[in-house]
Amino acid sequence: MLGSPCLLWLLAVTFLVPRAQPLAPQDFEEEEEDETETAWPPLPAVPCDYDHCRHLQVPCKELQRAGPAACLCPGLSSPAQPPDPPRMGEVSIVAEEGRAVVHWCAPFSPVLHYWLLLWDGSEAAQKGPSLNATVRRAELKGLKPGGVYVVCVVAANEAGASRVPEAGREGLEGADIPAFGPCSRFAVPPNPRTLVHAAVGVGTALALLSCAALVWHFCLRDRWGCPRRAVARAAGAL
Repeated sequence: MLGSPCLLWLLAVTFLVPRAQPLAPQDFEEEEEDETETAWPPLPAVPCDYDHCRHLQVPCKELQRAGPAACLCPGLSSPAQPPDPPRMGEVSIVAEEGRAVVHWCAPFSPVLHYWLLLWDGSEAAQKGPSLNATVRRAELKGLKPGGVYVVCVVAANEAGASRVPEAGREGLEGADIPAFGPCSRFAVPPNPRTLVHAAVGVGTALALLSCAALVWHFCLRDRWGCPRRAVARAAGAL
């Protein structure tokens, strides 16, 4: 009798409890597919914060390395070719100080440095100092009031320098400068202080002439008398 419960318990465990089944390779593949379906999709690449016209702009390759996520740089020409001409921007003139601030935009080419060329009516151009590739603004000093100038920006790399239009090399006379090219023609207005001084000088001269005319008139009157009074005296004597 004692063995009957034990026998019944062994039979229940053997036939009623399900046995563990081994996992097949297809089961592992289904689990991997489930994990890949729940994984986050990769973030889309965005353009880098790069502006061709921004002064002291960090090169785009450095922005790619420094950013937390990958970004896209604009396409550039081959470094084995000279760069394309930059695009000249605004020329801000400060007539009181005889200077001008030149702005430009970088080309879609690898650039190592820039420089400016300035024509003041002579055949030879004045070449400015070399500027690094991050610069987009430079200053011209020593400009004469009322003068007309042509300024061009040149980009250069190891393969050579960008082209300057023939219009810039011909000087000021008959020059046809493209609107979106590397050159610009500008005129420095007369210095406002000079105009004020000239106006004051002209006014002073007119005032002195007026005073001299009045003094001369009264001197003649005292010496020769008034013509109307002389005529009246002659008529009374008759």
